[in-house]
Amino acid sequence: MTQLNLVDSFKEFKEFKNIDREVMMGILEDVFRAMILKKYGDDSNFDIIINPDKGDLEIWRNRVIVADGEVEDENEEIALSESLKIEDDFEVGEEVSEEIKLESFGRRNVLSLRQNLAGRIMDLEKDAIYQLYKERVGEVISAEVYQIWKREILLVDDEDNEVVMPRESQIPGDFFKKGDTVRAVVSAVEMKNNNPRIVLSRTAPEFLERLFEQEVPEISDGLITIKKVVRAPGERAKVAVESYDERVDPVGACVGMKGSRIHSIVRELKNENIDVINFTENEQLLVTRSLSPAKISSIELNEETREAKVYLKSDQVSLAIGKGGNNIKLAGLLTNYEIDVYRDEDDSSDDVELTEFSDEIDAWILEEFVKIGLETARSVLNRDEEFLVNRTDLELETIREVLKILKDELS
Repeated sequence: MTQLNLVDSFKEFKEFKNIDREVMMGILEDVFRAMILKKYGDDSNFDIIINPDKGDLEIWRNRVIVADGEVEDENEEIALSESLKIEDDFEVGEEVSEEIKLESFGRRNVLSLRQNLAGRIMDLEKDAIYQLYKERVGEVISAEVYQIWKREILLVDDEDNEVVMPRESQIPGDFFKKGDTVRAVVSAVEMKNNNPRIVLSRTAPEFLERLFEQEVPEISDGLITIKKVVRAPGERAKVAVESYDERVDPVGACVGMKGSRIHSIVRELKNENIDVINFTENEQLLVTRSLSPAKISSIELNEETREAKVYLKSDQVSLAIGKGGNNIKLAGLLTNYEIDVYRDEDDSSDDVELTEFSDEIDAWILEEFVKIGLETARSVLNRDEEFLVNRTDLELETIREVLKILKDELS
C-alpha cells in the first residue's frame, strides 16, 4: 500500500461540516500515533506532519547516532554506519531524522488505521451536529423534504444534515412532497443510538412566536414583548403582547396596516385564526380580552381556585366557546383560569327566533307555531302543552320533543 492510498482517504476531511480544525488535526495525529505505538512501543521520538488541505502526510523518526555495535534501543538509536546511508557526513552523538513510509507498517495496520480514522471523524461529526442544534432549539430553520414516511418526514437542512418532523408536529392540513421547502422550529435535539436526532415542529407555540419576531420589527427591537402564546394548531391561536412604550400599540403593530403583517403568518399556519391580545396584570380584564371576539357582560373570579364565571348575552355564548370549544379552551390556557360561561340572567334578549332551530326542527313544524303568533323559543315555552295541542295540528309527542329542544337551548 502506498502513501497516496491513505492520503486520498482523508483529503476529504477538510470538507467536513461543523468540525473545528484544531480538533480534527488532533484526532488525525492521535490515530497515527496509535499505529506507531503498536509497532514501535513508543512514539515520543516521532514527528507527524499533516496537511489535510493538500492531503500531505509525513512521519519522521528521530534517533541518536551511536557507534557500531553499541545500539541498545533500535527505536531511539541508530548505528553510525546506518546513518551514513542517509547522509554521508553524520557523526556519533548527532540526531538523525528519517522519514517512515506508511507501507512499512504493513497492509493490515494501515487498513485498521483508516477504519479507526473514519470512525473517529464520524463520531466527531455527529457530536458537532448535536452541539450545533442543541444551541438552536427554539430557532426557525428551513429544510427540504427528502423522504415522506407514515409517522414522520425526513428533511435535510442547508448543510445536508438530516432532521425529522413527526406527524403530530405537523399542522393539520399540511401536505408536503419531496423537494418542498418547509419552515419549522427546532423543538428537540437528542442522541439516539449514538446518532443525533433533530426534531422539528410546526405546531409548537415557539414556532408562532418566532414568526411574529420575524414579521414584527418592534418585537425584534424589544419595543414589544410576547408574554404568552397558546395554540390549537391549524384552528386558532391567542398571542398576548405588551409594550412598555405608551406610544406603541402592541396589537396594532402585530396586526399591521390592514392586517399586512399577520396575514403572512396566517398563511404559513394554514389559515389558523390568530387573536392578538393586549396583555394586562388585571386578571379580570385579561380574561375578558382572552375570550375575544365574544363580549362579556360580567365576570366572577376566584383567585384561590383559579376559577372564572363569565356571564354573557345569549348571542355571545357561542362566540365565547368557539368552534369545537377552542376559544374558551385557549382563553383558559392563556389566563391560567378554569373558565365557565353562563347566560346573563338579566339579559332581556335571552330569547331565540324559532327560525334559528331550522337545523333541528322541521320547517313545517315551526310554521305551525308561527301561525298562532309564537315566533320565539320563549313564547312557545311560556305556553302549556294542552294549549299547544289544541291550537296547532301537532301531536303531543312532537310538541314535547320541540319543547325539550327549546329548553336545552335556553337553559
